[in-house]
Amino acid sequence: MAKLKTGRHTSALKELRKSVRRHERNLSVRTKIKTLVKKVEDAVAKKDTTLAKTLLNDACGQWDKAAKRNVIHANAASNQKARLSKLVHTLSK
Repeated sequence: MAKLKTGRHTSALKELRKSVRRHERNLSVRTKIKTLVKKVEDAVAKKDTTLAKTLLNDACGQWDKAAKRNVIHANAASNQKARLSKLVHTLSK
């Protein structure tokens, strides 16, 4: 990239582009997780055990991936997985 006028640094511009890209990617991951959580909660509300368990498995996988890629904190993913699994396991009793 060519040298710019004073006050504009090329590294700052590149970091801005990178942060915008990361924000879009992280946002899509978070929305995917949120929709999966809603689906699990709906299945629990309808008392559909098999569907709830399969959706819980998918949601846990998405949380693990997001935590691995630092989209969300690992402890936050663990807390959410525990909360949902506790909710699903109340159906089996």
